[in-house]
Amino acid sequence: MPGPESVRSRVQRVRADGDGRGAEIVWDRLAAEEPMEIRLGFGPSGRRAVRTIGITMRTPGHDPELAVGFLLNERVIPSADAIDEVAREEPEDAGRSLDRIIRVDLKPGIEVDLDRFARNVLTNSSCGVCGTATLRALNLDGCRPNPGHGPVIEAETIHGLPALLRDHQRGFVETGGLHAAALFDPDGSLIAAREDIGRHNTVDKLIGARALGTLDGPHPDAEPAILLVSGRAGFEIVQKAVTAALPIVAAVGAPSSLAVEVAEAFGLTLCGFVGPRRFNVYSAPWRVRVPVEADAPAPAADPAP
Repeated sequence: MPGPESVRSRVQRVRADGDGRGAEIVWDRLAAEEPMEIRLGFGPSGRRAVRTIGITMRTPGHDPELAVGFLLNERVIPSADAIDEVAREEPEDAGRSLDRIIRVDLKPGIEVDLDRFARNVLTNSSCGVCGTATLRALNLDGCRPNPGHGPVIEAETIHGLPALLRDHQRGFVETGGLHAAALFDPDGSLIAAREDIGRHNTVDKLIGARALGTLDGPHPDAEPAILLVSGRAGFEIVQKAVTAALPIVAAVGAPSSLAVEVAEAFGLTLCGFVGPRRFNVYSAPWRVRVPVEADAPAPAADPAP
C-alpha cells in the first residue's frame, strides 16, 4: 500500500459547488507524482556497464518493485533469477532535480539486447509503451500461451473482486487520483494490492514484488491466478499478464480490441466491466464457471417433418 510519500497534503484549492453558496477555500490532498530513473547494471565482473533504461512518472512507494517489474514485463531482463542486486542510487550531480534512481544489477554473464528495447527517455505514467522505438518491441515472441487447463473460477468470485480491491485503496479514498491492481488466488482471496498514479505502474509493482518476494497482502504465498485492474484493460495490461504467465485478467472497465486479440492468441481469460451484478468474458471463457438457472427453459424441439 502507498506510504506517506504517496499523498501530498495541504494543497489549497477553491471549491465552487454551484449551489448558490459561493466559492470556498479549502485544503485538499493530492496523489503524488514524481519521476524515477531506472538504471541497469550488466556485464562481466570488472567491466560492468550501466545504462539508463528510462524515466517513469510514478507515485513514490515500492520503487524497487516498480523497477524490477518494469524490466521483467518489458522483457529487458529474462527472469528474476538474473538479478544480483537492487538498490537506490545517489545522483552524480548533487544539483539534479531528479534524485530518485533505482539501479538493478544483473549477475555476471547475463546478456541483454538493449537495442531491441530502445525507448524514448521519458516513459509516461499513463502509458508504459509510449515512445517505443519500433513495432518489433511490441510483440510477444518467446512468451508461451497459457496451458489449456485450470484454474476454473466461479462467477461469484469474479463478481466480488472489485469490492475486495476497494478495501485496499486507501490512497484513492484520500485523493481520488490513484489507480489500483491486485493479485488473487483461484478462490478469490487477495494476495496483494498496489496503487499508483499510473495504471501500468500498479501491475509492474505487483510483478516486481512477486519476483522479489515482497508481496505483503493477506495471502502473500498463494499462487496468483487473477490480475484485477481498477480501470480499463488495454493492450499493455494484457501484455504484462502474458509475460508474467497469469491466466486471468479482470478489469472494472472495458478492454481494447488489441487486448482481446492478444488474450485470444495466448489463451488468457479476459473479463471486462466486472462488478457485483455483471461482467463480460472476451476470451478463454472456459476458465469461468457460470451457474445455469435450474428453471431455465428447455431448448425448443425441432419442428416435425
